[in-house]
Amino acid sequence: MPTSVSAHVLREPQGTFELVDGIELGDPQPGEVLVRFTSTGLCHTDLFARDVFHQPDFPPAIYGHEGTGVVEGVGPGVTDFAEGDRVMASFASCGGCRTCLTGRPFNCEQFNDINFALARDDGSFKATLEGDPVGSSFFGQSSFGSHGLVAARDLTKVPDWVTPEDEHLLGPLGCGVQTGAGAVLNVLRPGPLDSIVVSGTGAVGLSALMAAAASNVSTIIAVDIVEERLALARELGATHTVNGNDEDQVEQIQEATGGGASHAFDTTGVAPVLARLVDALAWGGRLGIVGAAPGMTLDLLPVMQLGRQVQGIVEGNSVPRVFIPQLLELRRSGRFPLEKLVRTYPFAELETAISDTTSGKTVKAVLVH
Repeated sequence: MPTSVSAHVLREPQGTFELVDGIELGDPQPGEVLVRFTSTGLCHTDLFARDVFHQPDFPPAIYGHEGTGVVEGVGPGVTDFAEGDRVMASFASCGGCRTCLTGRPFNCEQFNDINFALARDDGSFKATLEGDPVGSSFFGQSSFGSHGLVAARDLTKVPDWVTPEDEHLLGPLGCGVQTGAGAVLNVLRPGPLDSIVVSGTGAVGLSALMAAAASNVSTIIAVDIVEERLALARELGATHTVNGNDEDQVEQIQEATGGGASHAFDTTGVAPVLARLVDALAWGGRLGIVGAAPGMTLDLLPVMQLGRQVQGIVEGNSVPRVFIPQLLELRRSGRFPLEKLVRTYPFAELETAISDTTSGKTVKAVLVH
């Protein structure tokens, strides 16, 4: 029996999200789980979807991809979830390609097709409004709705010890937080004798910084142009901060690290920033990147000559069912204070959350039902 859904719907590119009632969500198909979302994070990828991905010929669409909620039904073949389970949704993967089968769903060969999608793989739409299709498969979840149909393989159970009062913190673990923290813990892996530069102190960058602090990295440098964010970075574990407008950024980093950083992580995707980070690396240093503009170029000569490495990272190279519980344990131990990034908003106030996020007032906005 279809479920009646309320959702923030985008009808046109670069438009305003409209809260719409009476959307009909179909029954879960094989492998799918019906989730009633209790909260969802707002990610810059949702704004990319609004401004770039959504095209004039697209149907009205529900975006959002950092959902947390409760299972209200399961489709045929689902055995690992039951009604009443608390769950977190993460990115979608096909489960059957070479990289998925070798434990790397973050490199799923169909990643873009599955996550930047409005319909299922077979072309069917999960939701309709007055008989017309509504896009509702963004990152396999479309969590800007009250309910969603999510593939079971893309869900992680919430540990029993997580209190209801903390459930609003969980959604961002499925994308932004795991992207930053995973870049440090799963890919770069700096240790106590190492140093790391984190460029950009949004939710992704600050999550990386907290992960570095939890790893007891000796020198942690945050780079940003907003002094208030640099102050927050110091509170979260940065040992040094550098203003991104300073002309001598590379020299400041080299001085703080004794000649160059062993690791760096960029969240900006801005070519001059990436070039400076490469210059600030020590011999054999590693730079992780999670964004880049089309057509961007990078001089590889200093990379080759000094044995430096530049690596692309997707979703923190995380296996969510393994990594998200690890992050929760870090927070439980007091070493990953995620709550310092999050500001909650009533579900109806998505546009306010967007405004506060784009202005820099809010690091990580979470809509709560």
